[in-house]
Amino acid sequence: MLFLVGIKNNIDLIKEDKDEWLYSITSNKGVINLNFKEIWNYRDLLFLFVKRDVITLYKQTVLGPLWYFIQPLFTSIIFTLIFNNIADIKTGNGIPPFLFNLASISAWNYFSTCLNGTSDTFKKNQGIFGKVYFPRVIMPISTIVSNLIKFGIQLLVFICFYIYFVFFTESASNIQVNIAVLWFPLVVLVMALLGLGLGMIISSMTTKYRDLSFLVSFGVQLLMYGSAVMYPISLIEKKVSECVLPNYVGVLIEFNPMTTVIELFRYLALGVGEVSLFKIGYITIISILVFLLGLIIFNRTEKQFIDTV
Repeated sequence: MLFLVGIKNNIDLIKEDKDEWLYSITSNKGVINLNFKEIWNYRDLLFLFVKRDVITLYKQTVLGPLWYFIQPLFTSIIFTLIFNNIADIKTGNGIPPFLFNLASISAWNYFSTCLNGTSDTFKKNQGIFGKVYFPRVIMPISTIVSNLIKFGIQLLVFICFYIYFVFFTESASNIQVNIAVLWFPLVVLVMALLGLGLGMIISSMTTKYRDLSFLVSFGVQLLMYGSAVMYPISLIEKKVSECVLPNYVGVLIEFNPMTTVIELFRYLALGVGEVSLFKIGYITIISILVFLLGLIIFNRTEKQFIDTV
């Protein structure tokens, strides 16, 4: 009898302690689960991951963070020589080709690094995921934040060259900045959501299909050519009207969300190109849908990935 009473008392104590638990770690989560309160509680860990991504990447290199400046500059120079000088692609409105390419590459680099960085989240962090609990979504979010810092550095490079071309060259009258520059935070948000959403989808799929990890970098390079990075969208419209390109190719390029993002970024920074409210709404809706889809797949994979990765 005393034994049974002791068991009952222990059960009562367990129930009382259970009611006072602060966190409950369980795989029974909703379809769309993004606990901002929990993420905020782990903000110190988020900052550590961001610091790791920014500092340790070039820690033992000779040039270090200078690669943040070198990569977009050399890419812009190569694009200018090949596409504008050799292929004779016009930027429109007399915009300097180098500045045109630098604006495009700065925007594209942020999206591509976000996509590449988040596309192997489960594979790259399987060791720590299997030992310590924390909100798994912190990993891809830290990649987005750290790449935002790199994007800020590259944007600073673009601003420096922008000032040079405006005040020290004859192209000043062709470069225009209007009130539409207020849309800039939306451009960054759309790129972040697209990169995060697609990255979480690919990362979840690579836990079962490892071949995708080899195709990501190759696919991102191909996607760049279909996103109007090194040419204006007006050129594609012209080629389609001249029957040089099939109509479906023009449609695919025009309705590629990143095409509108790149075109919008150039329009805000240089005043070149055409962007409608319809396309702004289109890329906003697409980016939200891609992010939500990626979050759903990421949450489903999180429950059982350790058995398949």
